[in-house]
Order: sequence, then structure tokens, then C-alpha cells
Amino acid sequence: MTGTQDSPTRPRDLPRDLPRVLIARRVPAAVAERAVREFDAILAEHDLDADEALRRVAETGAVAMVTGPRVRLTAAHAAALPPTLRVVANTSVGYDHMDVAATKAAGVIVTNAPDVLTDCTADLAFMLILNACRRATEYAAVMREGWRKGYGMPDLLGLQVSGRTLGIVGMGRIGRAVARRARGFGMKVLYQNRNRLPAGLEEGAEYVPTLEALLPRSQVLSLHLPGGAAGTLMTRETFALLPPGAVFVNTARGSLVDEEALIEALQSGRLFAAGLDVFRKEPDFDTRLAALPNAFLTPHVASATVETRNAMGFRALDNVAAVLAGGAPIDPV
Repeated sequence: MTGTQDSPTRPRDLPRDLPRVLIARRVPAAVAERAVREFDAILAEHDLDADEALRRVAETGAVAMVTGPRVRLTAAHAAALPPTLRVVANTSVGYDHMDVAATKAAGVIVTNAPDVLTDCTADLAFMLILNACRRATEYAAVMREGWRKGYGMPDLLGLQVSGRTLGIVGMGRIGRAVARRARGFGMKVLYQNRNRLPAGLEEGAEYVPTLEALLPRSQVLSLHLPGGAAGTLMTRETFALLPPGAVFVNTARGSLVDEEALIEALQSGRLFAAGLDVFRKEPDFDTRLAALPNAFLTPHVASATVETRNAMGFRALDNVAAVLAGGAPIDPV
């Protein structure tokens, strides 16, 4: 489907010499309508991979490409980019799915969408904290199975979130937004970051200089740092540093976690529970996690609200428009 042919959202008298842009992933209707209105847009009917996307760019002469995580541009792809391509606009904050340095070295601008996912992701991270601590997987199973057995005072006891100590690894925009939500629950907030934040950004959170020092103090641990260079952060050794009965939450990257070690910690009771939105392999995640009653899982949907998904697409289009107008990108990577 292309915007130049039969889209009902483009006025019939609109000039046909608009820049051609490939939207290489499925996007919400509002984003598709804007793309068709402002560009000669080619709308993919499914999320393209890198080979498909670059083939479509070459065939159509597109000058820009709006992408998602399936467009994994490698150095080999970057060495053979179609000559018309000027900008690759990611709809997400993360860009570790592509070789940015090689792409930029080939003369193509790369952008991301760093601000628009913050609150939505922080909301879901705190949802995971609450649901992991309060045994939501088990409670939901009881109700779906018909709840015909009474429960007494010692049964199905969760952990009170209010007043617990939250350790945050990665105190960027999302980490700080989670910290603000935690303060509303009276939680003590510790954080470990590459560098200490200015006091104004800490907002009362306590800086801990090393992960090894943070973990033993974290009754709840939440990851908010990019994957890639960080490698596997949570291993048998690092899980063992958490206090017994800790809760682990990850809305960052599945690559940060040794899932064998995580499963062992959950099965043994070393961890009370985990709340996970990301996995090492997606969507074909390790289903042993789904079988654990103390794991609360969501399918990588931290940004999945109407408002945020529209904002992600609009921000990518803003970056495309800025570059194609001859200006600087809004969010250069």
C-alpha cells in the first residue's frame, strides 16, 4: 500500500513530488494517516526485516525509512545501503538492534525517540513491581479457576510494596520516572549509574557507586539501562548478592539477564518473585518462566498505550521531516 495511489487520507490535489518514505513497520492509524498526508509514504503491511526493508528502499528510491527492532542493520547492510537513503528514524528509544556507527559512516543519519516512552514505561515497571510483590499471577489464576476455596490469614501472602527499598540500575529518564512513582509509595530509592546525578535530578535518591554495593540493599531491583554494551548484568553471582526474598523487575533488555540463573533463583525461593516485560528471545521466550507462579510476565508492551505509540510514530516522522527539510535531526543518535 502506498500513499501515492489509493489512500483516502491524502487530498486529491496534493502535489505528487513529496519525498518518498518507507514506513517499515506496522504503525497506528493516526501515524499512518500523517505519513500519507505529509510524505509519499509506502506503508508496510507487516514489520519488515532489514533485508526486506532495504530491498523496498532500493526498489522505490525512498529517501527515509521509519523502522522498528526487526530492522537489524548490520555492518554488511550498512556497506550496501541504497544511495537514495538519507535517514533511518527509529520509533523507539533503543537502537542496539542496529550498527549505528556503520550506518552513520555510510552517510545515513540515525535517530531515535528518547522522550515519548518515559512515563508509559515507568507506569508498566511499577505495575510489574506491584504485581510481583502481591502475587498477582496466583491471585488471577484462583479467580479464573472459579475461586471455590476460602483462604485464611496465613495463605497467599505477598509483600507490602510501601516502605520497601527499591534499587534502580540505570537512572536515566525512565529510571527517574520509576523513582518518582516509588516515592509515592514511601519507598526508599537507591540507584547505581555510570555517573552520579546532580542533586536536583536525584530528588532524594541515594547514589550507590557499584552494582555489588547496591544489590545487597535492594529489596526490589529494577533495571533501566540499555542492552548491548552492558552485557549480561544479572547472573548467578549477582542474583546471589540480592537479599533473600528480593523481587526482580526488568523492563529494559532481556539480554541483561541470564535466564537460567533467574529461573533457578525463582524456583529455589532465593527470589520471592519477578516481573518481566523483556526476554532474551522474543517472542519465542523461555516458557519455563510462564510456568512459575512467582513470575508475572508481559509481552514487551511497556510502550503499548494509544498515546505513546502514536507519539513514537510522530517523533520518528518529526525527525524525518527535519532532515529532509535540510535541517538537523531532532534526536540524532
